[in-house]
Amino acid sequence: MPENIIELKKADLTLGHAAAAVHVLKGIDLAVRVGESAGIVGPSGSGKSTLLMVLAGLERLDKGEIIIDGTSLTGLAEDDLADFRGRNIGIVFQSFHLIPNMTALENVAVPLELANRRDAFAIAEQELRAVGLGERLHHYPGQLSGGEQQRVAIARALAPSPKVLIADEPTGNLDTETGRQIADLLFAKQAERGMTLLLVTHDPSLAARCSRRIGVRSGQIESDSSALVSEPA
Repeated sequence: MPENIIELKKADLTLGHAAAAVHVLKGIDLAVRVGESAGIVGPSGSGKSTLLMVLAGLERLDKGEIIIDGTSLTGLAEDDLADFRGRNIGIVFQSFHLIPNMTALENVAVPLELANRRDAFAIAEQELRAVGLGERLHHYPGQLSGGEQQRVAIARALAPSPKVLIADEPTGNLDTETGRQIADLLFAKQAERGMTLLLVTHDPSLAARCSRRIGVRSGQIESDSSALVSEPA
């Protein structure tokens, strides 16, 4: 059996307090193998994005445990958790989350500078060229199209060479053709680097390209099946 890079054990999480409390995750167990691509699907409010944030180390569990690449995140102090996340987990958001007053090059260099990499800008340039933005290094986010901004975000996520790439609705703000190009890029980079890819999506065709689909409903895993990978048309 392939090695598991992610293990979630009895994951339980409530958000909000008192009358506003919502039991978002309800004792979820999940294991993800090294190099696997998993599409997490489900209706709005099902808990799928919160599950992704837990897997990204951005949301703490109330109960249960999360282990990534043999390290339990559950008891880590905030600084140690941030350091682990910075070295091992790349994150791509629907809304890009680029820093508006920084160039594409500076945005991609940020996580490397936080890790005290002296070659931060050299790596950032290399990653931007690898996603087809060699001519946009010194452009600001406001000067880039939505698809170009998402390419910057992907380059930033890949720059530290993470073992796990997490994407939350990575094509949600893009038109159909641009979204397809971004999906092609994500899967190409996953295959090229042997990363594990986890993505939340409302797009059935995007989920179908993953080697596995995980259905979430009412804070629980409703279905979990391997699927034949569907090639783009």
